[in-house]
Amino acid sequence: MPTSAPGRSSRRGFTLIELLVVLLVMGLLAGLVGTLVRPDERALLRTEAERLAQLLELAATESRLTGNPVAFTAAPSNYSFWHWRDNAGWLEAREDVLRPRSLPSGMTMSERRIEFDPYVPAVYELQMSLGEARYAIGGSPLGEVRIHASP
Repeated sequence: MPTSAPGRSSRRGFTLIELLVVLLVMGLLAGLVGTLVRPDERALLRTEAERLAQLLELAATESRLTGNPVAFTAAPSNYSFWHWRDNAGWLEAREDVLRPRSLPSGMTMSERRIEFDPYVPAVYELQMSLGEARYAIGGSPLGEVRIHASP
């Protein structure tokens, strides 16, 4: 005795072909979103260079306001700021905005030490790179910090 009406199938669900088509479409969409969301090397490097330029400007301003020197040291993959204390010498900034930081994976920077004197603006140039992208951060004799693309 049949349990279903003639012409109607008792099978419910999706076929294997339908499931594969849905998975293919979802995979393509995920790949497209991934490429749109992830910034390219130049944009990522530019963002990191802008962050560092703001921190260097802050260090120079702090030096002028406190009357104490502030130093910046750069290694290829990280950087730190240092505060001068008359009774203790150079102490690494650990708990404030000028704390030590690491660069994103693959990004490098020229090794350098810059001392921000409270009375004389520091003149410097730092080179940053990520893949083929290159940026330089420079401090002028007027105390301005600028970012520009390097060849």
